[in-house]
Amino acid sequence: MSQPVTDFGQNETPYERYVQADVLTHLQRPLTDDPGEMAFLVTTQVMELWFTVLVHEWRTAVDALRADRLPAALAALGRSAHELRALNASWEPLAQLTPRQFNAYRSALGEGSGFQSAMYRHVEFLLGEKSPSMLVPHQGTPRAHAELERALRAPSLYDEALAYLARHGAAIPDEVLHRERTGRYEPHPAVEAAWRRIYAAGGDGGRGTGAESGPLRLGEALTEVAELVWRWRCDHLVATRRAMGGKAGTGGSSGVEWLEKRARRWVFPELWTARGRV
Repeated sequence: MSQPVTDFGQNETPYERYVQADVLTHLQRPLTDDPGEMAFLVTTQVMELWFTVLVHEWRTAVDALRADRLPAALAALGRSAHELRALNASWEPLAQLTPRQFNAYRSALGEGSGFQSAMYRHVEFLLGEKSPSMLVPHQGTPRAHAELERALRAPSLYDEALAYLARHGAAIPDEVLHRERTGRYEPHPAVEAAWRRIYAAGGDGGRGTGAESGPLRLGEALTEVAELVWRWRCDHLVATRRAMGGKAGTGGSSGVEWLEKRARRWVFPELWTARGRV
C-alpha cells in the first residue's frame, strides 16, 4: 500500500496552496483575555465565508435565469439551500451564551456590528432588500462600496425570476419588470396571481405540460431559500435575545427590537401569500 506524500521540500503543501489555511487560521486576533471570544470571532468569520458562497451561488442563478438556463439556476439555488443550512448551524456556538458570558468580551466590539457586514449586505441586496442608505457604512472600503453599488442597481434574484416567468408566459406587469432597482421589492397583486395560477395548475400555468414544469420548480426552489433566510433571522433573534435581552445592540441598532422587525419580513413575498389562494 502506497504512503501519502509528505515531503514537499521547501515548498508549501498543495493543500495549503489551494485552501490558504495558514492565512485563515491566523486571522483571529482576540482583543480580550476571555476564552469565549475566540469562538465568537471564528464563528463570525465563518458566517462571512458562507455569505461569500451565497453571493456566488445567487449571482450564478441570476446569470442562468437571464440566459433561460433554468437547470443551471435550479442547481445553484439547490446548492445555496444546503449552504444556508450550514450558515444557520453557525449560530450553535453562540446560541447558549448567557449575558455574563457575552458581556465578558462585548466591549471589544466597540461600535462594530454584523449590520455593517458588506458581504451580508450583498446577500440582502440579492434578496431584494435594498436601500441606497445601506451603502453609506462602506464608503471607507472602496472595493466593497463599488461591489455593493453594482448590486444595488442590478436586478435582484427575485427580479430575474419574475422576468423568467414573464418570458415563459406569466402575466407579470411592466411596472414590476421595470421597477426602480435601487429600492426594496414590494409585493404586487398581479405577481401573487401569477404564482397562484402556476401552483393551481400544478406548475404549468394551465398549459397542460405536467406538474414538473419549470415555473413550479423555480417557485419551490425560491421558497426553500426564503424559508431558510427566515430561519436565519429567527435564529439570530433568539441568540441575541438570550445573550443580551432587550438591551441596545452594538453599532447603534435597537438590538432585539430591530431583529424582531426583520424576522417578520419574508423575502419573495408573493410565493407565500399565493399559497393561501390556491
